[in-house]
Amino acid sequence: MGVLHTVLALIVTLGILVTVHEYGHFWVARRCGVKVLRFSVGFGKPLFRWHDKLGTEYVVAWIPLGGYVSMLDEREAPVDSHEQDQAFNRKSVWQRIAIVAAGPLANFILAIVAYWLLFVSGSSVLAPVTGNIALESAAARAGLQPQYEITAVDDKPVNSWQDVGLAMLSRVGDTGTLSLTVQEWQGYDQTTLRIPVNRWLTDVQEPDPLSDLGISPYRPVIPAIIGRVLDGGAASAAGLQAGDHILSVDGEEVSDWQHWVQLIQAAPEKRLTIEVERENRIEQLALTPARRMASDGRETGYIGAAAEPGQWPEGMVRQVNYGVVESVGEAVAKTSDMIVLTLDSIRKMVVGLISVDNLSGPITIAKVASDSAKGGLESFLGFLAYISISLGVLNLLPIPVLDGGHLLFYLVEAVTGRSVPERAQQFGLRIGMALLGSLMLIAFYNDLMRL
Repeated sequence: MGVLHTVLALIVTLGILVTVHEYGHFWVARRCGVKVLRFSVGFGKPLFRWHDKLGTEYVVAWIPLGGYVSMLDEREAPVDSHEQDQAFNRKSVWQRIAIVAAGPLANFILAIVAYWLLFVSGSSVLAPVTGNIALESAAARAGLQPQYEITAVDDKPVNSWQDVGLAMLSRVGDTGTLSLTVQEWQGYDQTTLRIPVNRWLTDVQEPDPLSDLGISPYRPVIPAIIGRVLDGGAASAAGLQAGDHILSVDGEEVSDWQHWVQLIQAAPEKRLTIEVERENRIEQLALTPARRMASDGRETGYIGAAAEPGQWPEGMVRQVNYGVVESVGEAVAKTSDMIVLTLDSIRKMVVGLISVDNLSGPITIAKVASDSAKGGLESFLGFLAYISISLGVLNLLPIPVLDGGHLLFYLVEAVTGRSVPERAQQFGLRIGMALLGSLMLIAFYNDLMRL
């Protein structure tokens, strides 16, 4: 069932992304007077097909790893004289640019809509208040202490740990100084700490800026007492019950819920002997955590159990929501920030400041899509927005085969007044296919190494 859920999550995610992307091309092509021959979601043998009154064939094919819009074009096949004005190649260069750019633009619009829904519905975030600061760590040497709130990273205000994480990820690979503006929790006096970085986390496969700096987010002490057990999970199979107090795991004493979670996450598919206190008696149970993919691509243990609600200090949990109109601006700003972060990450990967081991392929996307779907609509919308932005940016790269490569040829034509010679386009196409194929092989190899 887990594999089926993962496959279905991948199909739904790619189906949404591909349909939106290709619809962007389709919608603008129709408005520019181009005849669309086929709108296909997926490749290979059609599963479903139908036609509209304008002669466009709509196809859902059985390989859900892409799609395409086929347009009338004299370069592809002979065109009857009465339809030549509907051919793509007969349109002005600016119309062709608009049609090609519409696909990535549609992906950015999808991200804006997803973020808008998140901002309108509201969400809870944790204030970026520090917990333990590792001794002799970079953060400790800079003077950061527990129970301090990070209010800005590199002078950019932050309101949650997610904001802090994104701001720090944008500095991965950099050399210079990382500045943190901090204040004592619920205090007023702010101070700026400066942490030197040198090619920061360049060779790390899965960079974790907070851990590297020695920073742990604040967590209230929650006793290791089971509050709820999910049906069908490893906890239920082991016989754990609500109210059980976890005493030890394989002889190691469990101090609190966070410690218990760490032990479980570190032991996917490993048989553990746990000792619990239940109704004033001690019992031993055999527990084997299931294996699942975390949002950062790591494999962790999971048992399907929740703690009794912990008590966060007042003000530590913040509600983030905006009005219907205000959310539009916030969604556009969020999408813009993510586009810039994605482009900068690609730049750093090209120049060697970020390891290519961070490239992910369809296997990782499928697993993260599955986990985000299990996390609820809010989690899935955030993941969908992120992947949609990545797809849009990737397609705008000036690589022949991709939309960005076609845009490059048309922009050259717009500037020079002459189309790029067919021979040069074919040469660029071969280079683009080789480059894209290499990237896909690296991503797929990385996926397999994570299994």
